[in-house]
Amino acid sequence: MDAHFRAFSFVDRITSVRNGTQIRGHYAIPSDVDEFPVALVGEAVGQLAAWAAMSALKFTHRPIAGLAGCIEFPGRAPLSTPAALRESSSTAQSWSSALLRPHGVLELVADLERVDTESVAYSGTAHVDGRLVVRLQDCLGPMVPLADLDDPQALANRFDLLCGPGAAPGGFRGLPPLALERTAGETGRRACAAFQVPPSAPLFADHFPRRPVFPGSLLMHLSLQLGAMLVSELPPPASGRWGDWTILDMKLRSFIPPGTVLELDARLKQRSEASAILAAEARAGKELLATARLALKPEVNS
Repeated sequence: MDAHFRAFSFVDRITSVRNGTQIRGHYAIPSDVDEFPVALVGEAVGQLAAWAAMSALKFTHRPIAGLAGCIEFPGRAPLSTPAALRESSSTAQSWSSALLRPHGVLELVADLERVDTESVAYSGTAHVDGRLVVRLQDCLGPMVPLADLDDPQALANRFDLLCGPGAAPGGFRGLPPLALERTAGETGRRACAAFQVPPSAPLFADHFPRRPVFPGSLLMHLSLQLGAMLVSELPPPASGRWGDWTILDMKLRSFIPPGTVLELDARLKQRSEASAILAAEARAGKELLATARLALKPEVNS
């Protein structure tokens, strides 16, 4: 089956578009995939904003991931860190980074502050059963000509479908393996890892058909994995565990084509009982591809 609009599409229906300033929609998480990483929830909000931007520009341009001032995962850590990671294991193949198990419906909202042929500025949220799961703030997506990445008419037709009866749910069949190989580091201070982007995968039929690109949301997923490895080596806070995680000042600087070998780095920059700050970056050889900070706060016991 054609993977376009199925392998990496996370909006099933658009329920309202208000004067190009706000768009609402939802996505039903398939019940038969093993897990749904929290990074994909942020991806869903970004895709909803992209639909509003593309429609406003008559499907001549589309945004790509660029800058995110703040991505919050309120109320709990977005990652689980099993005891195996506390040992200096070389791989993280069995490690789970899912916040959401496969059930429920993401209720998505994106607020557009500005959209033109240069960029779209937006914020947004995702809720499940009334609970806030992800909040994006101060995001900026640079625009590229849509025809360079995808078929403009196919996107316009898909938008009409989403605004009407909606798309049939269940197209997403899961992600390719996203296993990090721990390569170096210093316990509790630095973690380094390598990851090879798959040379081929169904998601590239969606992201994007005319120019396959490894999604920025999955790079975020990998950075959270590596950050969790490093955090598992720190003494826990007084509450027993870290709760809220926030990604700050994330910058994606370049397209990442299939087959790219990524070198990931996470360093502890600050640690107190009130917070921990990590600096994360991704490179391909000498080229800096992405940077971000990860901020953690202790879990609040209710």
